[in-house]
Amino acid sequence: MNFKNKDINIKRDKLFLAVVAIFISIYTSFSCVFFASACAGVREDVVRLHILANSNSEEDQQIKIKVRDALLETNSDILSEKVNADNAHIYFEENKEELLGVVLKTLRENGYYYNAQISLQKESYETREYGNLTFPAGEYLSLKVVLGSGEGRNWWCVMFPPLCVPAADDVKTDSEKTADYLSPEGVKIINSGEKYVVKFKLLELYEELMQKIKE
Repeated sequence: MNFKNKDINIKRDKLFLAVVAIFISIYTSFSCVFFASACAGVREDVVRLHILANSNSEEDQQIKIKVRDALLETNSDILSEKVNADNAHIYFEENKEELLGVVLKTLRENGYYYNAQISLQKESYETREYGNLTFPAGEYLSLKVVLGSGEGRNWWCVMFPPLCVPAADDVKTDSEKTADYLSPEGVKIINSGEKYVVKFKLLELYEELMQKIKE
């Protein structure tokens, strides 16, 4: 056996594998960058409604749902298709007293006398599924409603695009509806299902790290 030729072949194979590994690394890096950019676009375009219950008691969880339904049944502009991520602050200032009034009225009519707070702010979320859609982790603009101490389980939906319905757990949406409001890349991301599970998890870990750095 020609050991010299064997050594040359081994070196050639190692070089080939190294080149392939580099190309895979570059492709993966660009793929992750593109994915992260598309997710950032989703977060910039979406506005969420977030309601936190006073506690996890059955009573507090039930009144949370009644408050949710009362809010979604109001004619407030901020809960309509008029609102998007760009103009939400304007509509919030115009409608916050009405929204808070709806919340407090619902609490009082049902015998609950703790206070409530409502605000429009950036909030950090983990990767969340809404019906058949998946929303990536990160900061979203949210209409946040805190009932009492706000220490109970939360309920959330998507205000914009207008996907909020009372039966949030049963909601079924499709790409045709979201395509009216989000970019093609954004629609692809939220309709990805299990395709991007690993990427969603990596993005979640990255966002957690960014939050810790900010703190």
